[in-house]
Amino acid sequence: MALTRLTQKEMTESEQRELKTLLDRARIAHGRPLSNSEANHVKKEYIDKLMEQREVEVKKARKVKKQQAYKPDENTTFSWSANTSTRGRR
Repeated sequence: MALTRLTQKEMTESEQRELKTLLDRARIAHGRPLSNSEANHVKKEYIDKLMEQREVEVKKARKVKKQQAYKPDENTTFSWSANTSTRGRR
């Protein structure tokens, strides 16, 4: 189950700042303003990295939830008297 593609609006404020920083670094490295294609390429790489991180976090959370799920004690035996009414059927 893959997560849907992130948009800039769905990013946290710190993630948006990081993206802006990456775009600025790319612009400085090229020594000129980036073309739309170059800017989109930087954004796509960053969003792919974010999605991978979030997917790993979701998997960890799912694993922890599964481990914490209620599991009956395997050492005890089934007790009929605990599950039947003492008054009998009505």
